[in-house]
Amino acid sequence: MTKPIKYQIVHFTSVKRVGYLALILIIFSFFSCGKNPQPAPKPGSKVHITVLYTNDEHGWMEPTTTYAGAPGLTYQWKNTEGYDASDNYLILSGGDMWSGPSISTWFRGKSMVQVMNAMGYDASAIGNHEFDFTVDTLYQRLSEMHFPLLAANIVETSTSKIPNFAQPYIIKNIDGVNVGIIGLASRSTPTSTFPANVAGYQFTDYAAAVTKYAQEAKKAGATVLIVVGHICSSEMNSLVSVAAANGICIIGGGHCHQKYLSRNNGVVLIEAGSNMIAYGKVEFDYSPADSTTSNFQYKIVDNTATKYDAGIGELVNYWQEQTDNELSDQIGYSDQTIAQSSAAMQNMVCDSWLHSFPDADVALTNGGGIRQSIPAGPVTLSTVVGLLPFENTIVKLKLTGQQLKEMALAGDICMGGMTTVGGFFLSDGTEITDAGVYTVLTTDYLYLRNDYNFSTYDPSPEYTYVHYRQPLTDWLKSIRTSVSDPLSNYLDYVSRR
Repeated sequence: MTKPIKYQIVHFTSVKRVGYLALILIIFSFFSCGKNPQPAPKPGSKVHITVLYTNDEHGWMEPTTTYAGAPGLTYQWKNTEGYDASDNYLILSGGDMWSGPSISTWFRGKSMVQVMNAMGYDASAIGNHEFDFTVDTLYQRLSEMHFPLLAANIVETSTSKIPNFAQPYIIKNIDGVNVGIIGLASRSTPTSTFPANVAGYQFTDYAAAVTKYAQEAKKAGATVLIVVGHICSSEMNSLVSVAAANGICIIGGGHCHQKYLSRNNGVVLIEAGSNMIAYGKVEFDYSPADSTTSNFQYKIVDNTATKYDAGIGELVNYWQEQTDNELSDQIGYSDQTIAQSSAAMQNMVCDSWLHSFPDADVALTNGGGIRQSIPAGPVTLSTVVGLLPFENTIVKLKLTGQQLKEMALAGDICMGGMTTVGGFFLSDGTEITDAGVYTVLTTDYLYLRNDYNFSTYDPSPEYTYVHYRQPLTDWLKSIRTSVSDPLSNYLDYVSRR
């Protein structure tokens, strides 16, 4: 993972934290989908509303040499955007909050929840990676949150009801104006988190969910409507006509890690990249007299602050210390950055599996399971946890050569023990024949996905119960790299497909 820079905390007058009684009242207003008993705006006046938006935070709370992390983001909100924790601001997330670097992954998102609580988030859509550590863990994180999780399109298969960890929408009172916020989860969730973790749920049509709950929110008193969704720009655009027909003025996105900003048919569409490298800002006026919105202004701002919020910085420092206490052991040394999606990285991960399982012929995994680069310098356990953050284990299969060829070319597969360049060959040069039978390693995640044929081709795999990051950890320890004999001396830089 990128080594966090050491930074100086810049102090300024902090926003006074709400008291215990006020917090209870706020939580009640979140979860009741009701209205705060605030005075209505004066006739003829306009209410100015500002939305600050992030998505796919993935636990990247730490400042790096390029971006300012959660402390810098909060400093910009307070000092550039005028955020003062008043009701005229909404801080929203498009989901995927915690699977990422070890400072979040190792603690299963608890550290990121604390940081986002302190930053003042009002609500978040449910991302696919919110399920990475099981639904039980999701409930635990939810019990620690000061904001709700929103998804109007998740239902229990057995009951067709929205599960208890989600709400379809909430209503927030903004200076006397009731703002309804509707959530959407990605329909790809069953194949973009561990499938067994969401086996009991269905992820239903976006448009139908938005239409249903926009009407419900209006009946509950909402006069302004916003959607926060873990959905890509193409999906946001597909919802524009539905949004416009239901009076929705903003759709926030996520999942594809894009910076995307447009206004289509009067609906502002915004997605702010990922990893807290940027945030979106949408501000507008609402006129209670004629129930209209106007004066929309919107932008995406890079998180390149050079000063940091003191309180958030101290909280991040605390979790840095906790991570170092558990994961700071050095297990190698790299004299150069090994890029996340490089052939060298993919080959290293897959080859390490074959080092641990020498009876296997081939290792296949998905490039999406490799989540960050290895920076130049010491390689620690923390580096590997951030590199391979998911709770995947290795399974051992028997595939025919024909089946192996098909799987090797599927999706974003990377491989060890074979190549598809110029034909299909094992690493010793032996040609892979259609009728041959080969021992293949993959993850239980890929095995259980219904868009791959692993489980069809071998319905009785051998579950090794070895975490998919353990072989890489063991291999790095075994080669004993150092400044004089760095990791680059042991890498294969040639693409295998």
